[in-house]
Amino acid sequence: MNYNKRAKAIIENVMYATVASVSAEGMPWNSPVFAAYDEHFNFYWGTYRHSQKAENIRANGNVFLVIYDSTVPPGVGEGVYIKATAKELENPEEIAFAHKLLWDRRHVYWKLEHVQGNAPIRLYKAVPEKIWMNGEGEEGGMYIDTRVEVYLKD
Repeated sequence: MNYNKRAKAIIENVMYATVASVSAEGMPWNSPVFAAYDEHFNFYWGTYRHSQKAENIRANGNVFLVIYDSTVPPGVGEGVYIKATAKELENPEEIAFAHKLLWDRRHVYWKLEHVQGNAPIRLYKAVPEKIWMNGEGEEGGMYIDTRVEVYLKD
C-alpha cells in the first residue's frame, strides 16, 4: 500500500479532525472540528476563543490530530494521526488565508469579520511534526494496531 497517497486521500475526503489537547493542569481534552489544510499540510479550524481547546492551546501548543472516516464497517477503517504544534492566528493576513481555506472547503458560516478583532471566534493553525497511518500489523493471526510514518510533502 502507498501510505503517503492513502493518507492524502483521507485528508482530502474527510472534513473533520479531532484535536486532542491538554489543559495547564494536565487534563486531556478531545474535540471534533471542521478542518481545512494548506499545500504544506498545515491544518486550520475555528472555535470559540474561550472554549476548552482554545484555552488548552494557549497554555500548551502541543496537540494531536486524528482524521478518520467513522462511517466505515469495523475492521476496514483507516486514520491519519498527526503530532503537531498549534496556535491561535493573530496576523490579519494569516487569518484571511485560513478563513479562505475553510470557506473554500465548505462554506463555513463565519464571515471574515466573525474571526478577528473582538469577535468571539478565533482561527487556529496546527503545524505537523510527525504523521502516521495505521499499518497492517498482525501477531499470532490477530490484527494489531500499528503505525506507519507517512510523508505528505512531495
